[in-house]
Amino acid sequence: MKKKRKSVSYAKWGYIFILPFFICFFIFSLIPLIDTIRYSFFEYYRSGIKEIGPNFVGMQNYISLLGSDMLKYAGNTLILWVIGFVPQIVIALLLANWFTDIRLKIKGKQFFKVVIYLPNLIMASAFAMLFFAMFSTNGPINSILMSLGWISEPIDFLGSVIGTRSLVGLMNFLMWFGNTTIMLMAAIMGISQDIFEACELDGCTSVKRFFYITLPLIRPILAYTLITSIIGGLQMFDVPQILTNGQGNPDRTSMTLIMFLNSHLESRNYGMAGALSVYLFIVSGILCFFVYRMTNGNNDDGYGSKAAKRKLKEARKGRR
Repeated sequence: MKKKRKSVSYAKWGYIFILPFFICFFIFSLIPLIDTIRYSFFEYYRSGIKEIGPNFVGMQNYISLLGSDMLKYAGNTLILWVIGFVPQIVIALLLANWFTDIRLKIKGKQFFKVVIYLPNLIMASAFAMLFFAMFSTNGPINSILMSLGWISEPIDFLGSVIGTRSLVGLMNFLMWFGNTTIMLMAAIMGISQDIFEACELDGCTSVKRFFYITLPLIRPILAYTLITSIIGGLQMFDVPQILTNGQGNPDRTSMTLIMFLNSHLESRNYGMAGALSVYLFIVSGILCFFVYRMTNGNNDDGYGSKAAKRKLKEARKGRR
């Protein structure tokens, strides 16, 4: 009589293997998140050696933040993100489309991939210190411009609003455009070459191929890139913090929301810090929802969920 072979429960082992992640997430992410939301409803801070609270104050922290300069710092954060992200996505799309075009037969693609990704490996603090040294009034950039005779006196890049914001945007662009390019290249390489060959036979130009074939088919990756960029932009901290020595100069025009949050944490005002964190969480969720809906949910060009449902209904009617 043959013995029955024991079957392996892959589902059970799958749960066992992912259990450490959920334990770490519960301890280090979920509990602090709930605690942050709880503290946002309390007056809880330290003044010198005196500790005040926690005293329940309801929505007072949220109301106080709306009456502060939070909206101004939110505007600063948005401007700094746009300055860095717009050129980043444009250059990344152009490079990704160029590197993946088999008609060009580009040599040394792996070398170029490594080169454009290298800035992403540099710590933001080191990047900020480098730019601080290069663009200071006594730095090499001013020395080169003066030696060429292009300027008569040093330019105070960090003393002007345009100069400081441009440097922050340039650093964010240099650090992240390589990562975005690699992701978009992977998305484009996932498109079947038969589609590109068919469009060539139909006489499709390179511009039409890019806008009518490439962009619609990589829309999910574009949505992911935009969402992660929005989240990263709202959490912008290290570059402007180091470049302006935590002051957001000039005249706090480079002060971001996370720098504002950090100032509350330094003063140990945990209630206000918690309320600001909740505001950031809500804004991030709303923006990401709208971006997702715009890029995936409401498309009538044959690639959105509504278009797919419409085609399914048409197919069912045809069967009847």
